[in-house]
Amino acid sequence: MEQRKLGSDLTVSAIGLGCMGMSHAYGGQDEKEAIATLHRAVELGVTFFDTAEVYGPHTNEVLVGKGLRPFRDRVTIATKFGFNIEETPDGPVWRPGENSRPEHVRAVADASLRRLGIEVIDLFYQHRVDPAVPIEDTVGAMAELVEAGKVRALGLSEASAATIRRAHAVHPIAAVQSEYSLWTRDPEAEVLATCRELGIGFVPFSPLGRGFLTGAITSVNQLGEKDFRRTLPRFEEENLKRNLAAVERLKAFASDKGVTAAQLALAWVLHQGDTIVPIPGSRKITNLEQNVAAASIRLSADELAEIGAIVSPEHIAGARYSKAMMQAAGR
Repeated sequence: MEQRKLGSDLTVSAIGLGCMGMSHAYGGQDEKEAIATLHRAVELGVTFFDTAEVYGPHTNEVLVGKGLRPFRDRVTIATKFGFNIEETPDGPVWRPGENSRPEHVRAVADASLRRLGIEVIDLFYQHRVDPAVPIEDTVGAMAELVEAGKVRALGLSEASAATIRRAHAVHPIAAVQSEYSLWTRDPEAEVLATCRELGIGFVPFSPLGRGFLTGAITSVNQLGEKDFRRTLPRFEEENLKRNLAAVERLKAFASDKGVTAAQLALAWVLHQGDTIVPIPGSRKITNLEQNVAAASIRLSADELAEIGAIVSPEHIAGARYSKAMMQAAGR
């Protein structure tokens, strides 16, 4: 597969794998199936894998570490910190609010290394900007982890352009991760240009609109009772029905080109820049294989413009997050 750069030190496959859904938010899956998917990803040339301490909490890091252990020298593993995870007699519990205090950053890094079973975290992201801690203090603590040999490169998730600049002035930031897809283009306002200027890679999560742009979701009733998407405005039944019109047009365009809607949506994201590395999640090997094949699709400028108009965010009903969740994004 084509290789792309994240910052100056990381070279990864053009499409990575978001591992959250294997054990968090969307219902999870059997461990053997998840590990089989991880192994197939490596066989297909995927070298970039994304997890976080909050996924589970903790269980996703354990799964990813176990599944990728045979291929450690061939893969880049990214994980994230930034929330309050409390250990209780019933297991770890995610508590409200952010936590990027320097002492917490150091503690989480050590815990993530243990759960992943690795000696160094390839890419360590701040999951959300903590308004109570200056970004300079947080990145300073992250930089100490690089100096100690526990982390190779640093990243930020859902940070504003101003925060990215302040962080990069303390220590080079290799990658910024944010939601970005045909129906979510917030980073185009400032963040993408800032990343290009500073030589920072950009990692779109949910590049398939949390599965909606595949065309497979036509009703909220297809989602499990605990599926995270049930809390998102765009997946409320009335909004979902309105948004289906755009997906049907996308499917028609894809069919004419001989690809799937998911592949077309991923190809559009890949064409937005050569330092962009989307991380679609896949729990099924068939979906994984389709996603990886999107890296070979070539689109003309006219096709890109037409695809972009088919699923224009201005015509999408509903916000991408609830109001409370939006407050934590883009600080």
